[in-house]
Amino acid sequence: MADIEVDGDVVVVALSAAERVEALHGDLRIPVASLDAVELVEDVVAGFHGLKAPGTALPGVVVVGTFYRDGRRTFIVGHRSERRGLRLALHGERYDEVVVGLTDPDGVARRIAAAGGPALG
Repeated sequence: MADIEVDGDVVVVALSAAERVEALHGDLRIPVASLDAVELVEDVVAGFHGLKAPGTALPGVVVVGTFYRDGRRTFIVGHRSERRGLRLALHGERYDEVVVGLTDPDGVARRIAAAGGPALG
């Protein structure tokens, strides 16, 4: 399962080997300064729809990859086993937002805020 780590002033979205294949993408490295907002998402898998390119989506089970919706580019990693997660709103990056299902989204949000990022909103 994906995880979000804070490495100094960079937030790293670390993907598992399977997620790298599903997303056709490697880990993401996001400068803390590029974060506009950090928000809790109650159901990552059910709460997102859009045009996938590239990525994997099985309704209610998994959603991994790059998705386009309403002119926004989103990278999302969600599994039914980890429905709660975080939405990271970005500026000046390849993606407009990154959404990741996590075991402890509140703890990850606290670590991002401690690194100088926005508080959970």
